[in-house]
Amino acid sequence: MPIRTSSMTPQIQKNGTRLHLAKALRVHSQGADAPTSDDEKALLEERQALKEARTARQAQARMPKPVAAKVVKAPKAPKLPKAPKADKEPKEAKAAKGNKPSRAEKLTKKADNLEAAKKAERKSAKT
Repeated sequence: MPIRTSSMTPQIQKNGTRLHLAKALRVHSQGADAPTSDDEKALLEERQALKEARTARQAQARMPKPVAAKVVKAPKAPKLPKAPKADKEPKEAKAAKGNKPSRAEKLTKKADNLEAAKKAERKSAKT
């Protein structure tokens, strides 16, 4: 069984080339008046069969294609409303971190500590 190809044109062209070669060989060896050989007849029949197969394929391609039926989905049931949840007790407020000194207060405190350290009596190493 021949392998199915998507297009018959290349096969028809190959057959035409062989047919032309067979005719040229017959004309060259026997003359133009010689009857057609068996090879030529076979190639002509094959060419005719290929052309008929091509027209049959083209006619089949023009036929309407089967279309898959659309699936109809059943509608979903509506969701039931949920029962309201019980209210939770409010959370206790966290204690405020509160008395955090600002940057300016930290700087002033640092400057005051430096001045106090300068003014304080220094202890000598000998005592």
